[in-house]
Amino acid sequence: MENVQIIGTGSYLPKLIIQNDELSNFVDTSDEWIKSRTGIEERRITKGENTSSLAAKAAKDALKNAKLNAKDIDLIIVATITPDCYFPSTACIVQEIIEAENAICFDISAACSGFIYGLNIASQFLKNGEIKNALVIGAEALSKIIDWNDRRTCVLFGDGAGAVVLGSGKNVGIMAIHTASDGKGKEVLKCKAAPLFINNEMLRKKIDENTLEDNKGYLYMEGKEVFKFASWAIEDTIKILLDKVDLSLDDIDYYIPHQANLRIINHIVKKLKIDGDKFYTNLQKYGNTSSASIPIALDEMNKKGMLTKGKKILMVGFGAGLTWGGALVKWI
Repeated sequence: MENVQIIGTGSYLPKLIIQNDELSNFVDTSDEWIKSRTGIEERRITKGENTSSLAAKAAKDALKNAKLNAKDIDLIIVATITPDCYFPSTACIVQEIIEAENAICFDISAACSGFIYGLNIASQFLKNGEIKNALVIGAEALSKIIDWNDRRTCVLFGDGAGAVVLGSGKNVGIMAIHTASDGKGKEVLKCKAAPLFINNEMLRKKIDENTLEDNKGYLYMEGKEVFKFASWAIEDTIKILLDKVDLSLDDIDYYIPHQANLRIINHIVKKLKIDGDKFYTNLQKYGNTSSASIPIALDEMNKKGMLTKGKKILMVGFGAGLTWGGALVKWI
């Protein structure tokens, strides 16, 4: 079995910045209200770009960092809940944009845990020698599915993409991965598909009107339930990963949690009694970018020179499904 390593990181954030005060112009909120409850100060919003465009730009950035050509990539996985279309996959669109003609391509939908799920899947291809290099991308244009009149959700989310290039080698890179799901929590955080509408009058008369749901296709979230779930999922994932490799909390150099809410992160820091400086956060600038949040943070840390050889990084995500999981990585 081959060892799997992260050999390159990349990210892309849209240029348009929406600050908290701007949101107060059309919903009943304020900068103070948003910051005190979430820690978020601003977010990025796409302007004339689809998810595939964000993903492709992050992928190119990661390839440059890895010093690889797109034709060296054998697999592209895009984790997203905001694809360009139902089909083809966003990954196939990215393949065409970056000219990665040799890659197998598909999307996965695991919401904010999507990047971790993607790492897990790609690692299996690499471990068994099926491929040599993979691109795992988390990309979201969440502004497409936000009800901008709902202050409970519109203040939380932003757009962006992050990517990593995975390769195989002698040295251990990815030390452990854990993923889990619980469909019983499916109603806590969701976004229904496009409204069911039959555009043929004859067929409409034959169909029970009660089956045609009034569905606007906006993101819905029960905030208190998500907070409780996230707090439990992060703690459980950290403990499982550390047990797998027989390490302690103090052995980890940096923790990269899903960037959802600063209060969730602070709760975990206090409960586990971990040095808060070990938890990297950038949600202040970008908000919750779902599957993109962890790889964006990872790339930001890499570009700052924080991820030196031998550093141990624990990434942990949680999201709709319910889904959760994490990855423990040793930087090479």
